[in-house]
Amino acid sequence: MKLEVKGGQIDVANRSLSATDIEDLKKDSNVTVHVGPGGEMRYIVFNYDTMPYGAKAPEADPKKALAVRQAVANLIDRQAISDQVYKGTYLPMWSNVPSGFVGANESFKQAYGDGSGKPSLDKAKKVMSDAGITGPVTIKLQYNPDHYGKSSGDEYAMVKDQLEKSGLFTVDLQSTEWVTYNAASKKDSYPVFQLGWFPDFSDADNYLTPFFVGGGFMNNHYSNPEVESLIAKQLVTADKAEREKTIQEAQNLLAKDISTLPLLQGAQVAVSGTKVKGVDSTLDASFKFRLGTISK
Repeated sequence: MKLEVKGGQIDVANRSLSATDIEDLKKDSNVTVHVGPGGEMRYIVFNYDTMPYGAKAPEADPKKALAVRQAVANLIDRQAISDQVYKGTYLPMWSNVPSGFVGANESFKQAYGDGSGKPSLDKAKKVMSDAGITGPVTIKLQYNPDHYGKSSGDEYAMVKDQLEKSGLFTVDLQSTEWVTYNAASKKDSYPVFQLGWFPDFSDADNYLTPFFVGGGFMNNHYSNPEVESLIAKQLVTADKAEREKTIQEAQNLLAKDISTLPLLQGAQVAVSGTKVKGVDSTLDASFKFRLGTISK
């Protein structure tokens, strides 16, 4: 896609170009790189049944399973991934609702790491020790190399490195092509795995209801009636301030449970030939790529 937009075989390239592709294309006088507000999310999913100490694991123990998720949350260095892999085209994401949406907070930054966004090995060691976990825990971590862009390999290599440097984890990192991956991830095949999200509409609920109500589309066996009650409440709350408070309460509970671990949120980026007009007009907070605005 990068080569074809450079050569004029296609007029517009949108989504899934790597950070290095975009950086390179910015130097090419034959194309224009367009950047708009983004709600794209990259995150890790924990399967509550099959993750280490999960409900159906041989050594099932909910306290230890939570400690594993908390330790991972304490060790991930989002800023390093943003800087080194994505060159700033994705930024650290600190909650299940991306920055810029009504009710978005920084629940994961406040609860994990050193409180400023940096990882904390001491906190990771403590939660593991308090749960009675000794020795490195093996995590089978799966990612997809084609659907979310070719930088996924570098992203998850960094996640593996960050976890293993702590001495608390051994990471079995594997990848699967999307056709198989999409189905297998919903059938308990992957204990811990990568997903991404392109918003359907510009509202915080699009990051809540599809994920955490009625088991969610991820089928990771997470359920919290209090979270579901708060999500249902915010859907029918007309007062903006009250709705914002309710959304924040839901995020705080989700950060405690860590059903998913938000990593990064990305800008909308499209690359077009210099004679193409109207691309900037569609890169707005609706997150809909409207072909009707584009002409040549």
